[in-house]
Amino acid sequence: MAGFQDLLQFVFAGVTSGAIYALIALGFCVVHNTIGIVNFAQVDFVSLGGMFLFSGLYWSGLPMVVALPGAVAAVTVVGLAVERLGVRPARSQNHLVLIFLTIGISIILRGAMKLVWGKNRMAVPPLAGEEPFRIAGAAILPQAVAILIITALAIGLLVLFFRGTRLGLCMRAVASNQTAASVVGIPVGRVKAASFALAGGLGGLAGVLVTPITTLSYDVGVLLGLKGFAAAILGGFGSFPGAVLGGVVLGLLESLSAGYWSSAYKDVAAFVVLLLVLFVRPKGLLGK
Repeated sequence: MAGFQDLLQFVFAGVTSGAIYALIALGFCVVHNTIGIVNFAQVDFVSLGGMFLFSGLYWSGLPMVVALPGAVAAVTVVGLAVERLGVRPARSQNHLVLIFLTIGISIILRGAMKLVWGKNRMAVPPLAGEEPFRIAGAAILPQAVAILIITALAIGLLVLFFRGTRLGLCMRAVASNQTAASVVGIPVGRVKAASFALAGGLGGLAGVLVTPITTLSYDVGVLLGLKGFAAAILGGFGSFPGAVLGGVVLGLLESLSAGYWSSAYKDVAAFVVLLLVLFVRPKGLLGK
């Protein structure tokens, strides 16, 4: 019985981490599908989400219900600014050049966060209470439940956005064929800006959800962002269902390897399995 409780505990922890990775992976996929590049500034959108949440709570004295959506909105604006001021003015539209450009933007954002918030580690209170729920003997924190519920709602809204709104349909059209979309009158430039804004919002949401269960610093999003990137590759880069599946699988691999092997090797185990999967299916689990 104790073994089953441990397994359940590891599964809960893995799915919680996987939900965070899925949000980050979705941000990578949104920009990739619209513009065709990997936006490495996505890792800093995660850090910014936590930083803006901290500022809203402690600098402005806002309640959590206001500070959290405010932080997500602020990172959405940063994502829009990254496209308008950093990517769009580029003279070259070569994908490799644009990828290196996002790496430079990432370094600038990290430096700006270090100047504004400093290098000290910070913390924010949990979104929910601290008394754990008991499910079949396993303990699950209210924070983890909040992460799963909010992530599920965000994914549901994202599906509705792409299927039921004009902007979402335009983004799908640009992702399918940018030239044809431009010919029929779709404002490709605005759609690209919207993709960065949406990626910023998804990264910011991941940041505000993960911050209460980890320490906060200007570079906290780097490792999380890389894991989100790995989740996107594992699921099939550019596939939204693949991003969600890849995030959950990666989270479970980390949690189970940490529980049954060693926490020191949880990252190694997850990335080794990622490589093995890509050897068999180079396009990922759901890639086409």
